[in-house]
Amino acid sequence: MNRVGFIASTLLLALALLSSMLFVVDQRQFGVVYALGQIKEVITEPGLNFKLPPPFQNVRYIDKRLLTLDSTDTESMLTAEKQRVVIDWYVRWRISDPLEYIRNVGLDENAGAIQLNRVVRNAFQEEVNRRTVKDLLSGKREELMAEVKREVLDTVRGSKPWGVDVVDVRITRIDYVEAITESVYRRMEAERKRVANELRSTGAAEGEKIRADADRQREITIANAYRDAQKVKGEGDAEASRAYAEAFGRDPQFAQFYRSLEAYKSSFNKKSDVVIVDPSSSEFFKAYRGTPSAAPRN
Repeated sequence: MNRVGFIASTLLLALALLSSMLFVVDQRQFGVVYALGQIKEVITEPGLNFKLPPPFQNVRYIDKRLLTLDSTDTESMLTAEKQRVVIDWYVRWRISDPLEYIRNVGLDENAGAIQLNRVVRNAFQEEVNRRTVKDLLSGKREELMAEVKREVLDTVRGSKPWGVDVVDVRITRIDYVEAITESVYRRMEAERKRVANELRSTGAAEGEKIRADADRQREITIANAYRDAQKVKGEGDAEASRAYAEAFGRDPQFAQFYRSLEAYKSSFNKKSDVVIVDPSSSEFFKAYRGTPSAAPRN
């Protein structure tokens, strides 16, 4: 029984020792083997590898994929005309030489991101200081990103290479600082209000012009209509007068009687009208007193 336990313990110990000596490097990683704190070997190809058991040798992994660094700094930058702007950017980068990276940058990707953020920030500040806001927003924006990338590459490939490769530098947003943005918005709002008021004034003037023209046309139309109506009325009155004259010329007594009736009608056109007069002595009521009519004419 003791012999079986010893064999089992030995096998377990051997398996544990063997597992501590084996490690797998993923295709997305670099494997860095350390021997007593010193870099012993850098494994760039994926697969199963061997090393001495701890504490003689240890292994650490570094990401070899394309990494993205986004800007986190919201501090403004001064342009050539002393305008403060805020720029959001991102950088695509990767670790190309893990040995140089570990010696000059750090043991993980975060160390490289921190230092790269500082370098990119300084490069943007230097290039923005040379350009106006118009340049930043126009076609020269591509030129700005190319210059920043060149300066960053010069830094990471300097006398102490970082062992990284910067693939691309891009700007995602350029904007004024909040105080200037509010001022710009106020100016834009004032300009829009000015244009709106100008359009309203122009519209009101055009409206008054149209109304004045319409009133003039109305007056002309009414005047012409009144003129034509008076002409027709005059012609009608003339024709009526002619007819009356012709009729009254045939019978003067009837004409006198008709005029008297018209006078009565005009004098007593309302029920409330009252006239105090003596019909027996007034010529006005002669027709009521039974004046003999003239003999009928043949």
